[in-house]
Amino acid sequence: MESKIILGIDPGTNVMGYGIISITGEKVKLIDFSDFSLNKLDNHYLKLKNIFSSLTKIIDKYNPDEIAIEAPFFGKNVQSMLKLGRAQGVAMAAGLLKEIPINEYSPKKIKMAITGNGNASKEQVAKMLQSILKFKEIPKNLDSTDGLAVAMCHFYNSKKISLGTKFSSWDSYVKNNPEKIT
Repeated sequence: MESKIILGIDPGTNVMGYGIISITGEKVKLIDFSDFSLNKLDNHYLKLKNIFSSLTKIIDKYNPDEIAIEAPFFGKNVQSMLKLGRAQGVAMAAGLLKEIPINEYSPKKIKMAITGNGNASKEQVAKMLQSILKFKEIPKNLDSTDGLAVAMCHFYNSKKISLGTKFSSWDSYVKNNPEKIT
């Protein structure tokens, strides 16, 4: 049975969260989720260096097959957006250096995949992940569960079947796919 490891990343310039899951067939197993703090570093360039070196160590330790990363949302503060975009770019570079495929998901798409609500709170996402993956405690800092949510979102989206054909109704789908009916 085919298996793969997915690394999910919630980029940030103060805290970067990540989550790692293993997929075997349809089974998902939690490997790890955590975050690393960049608050103590005053220099933005040192933060970027720390992001790169920390993610490189995580990639070397877990050897993921795929990386999923949260795309930056568009805010009003241009300087914050620029810094967040740089953090995301450095995170991507760490994966690209190892030639790992990378996929991006919007915050709304991630929340929708986990909770069914694109406007869910971080707390709702964390609670749903706790229910799905059966971990004991929700961490105080929810950046780690955000990283885990990105990995789960990628898993859910990679399971979607591309039909290649659009159908006007369930009847037309059933008529054209009798082998899928049990």
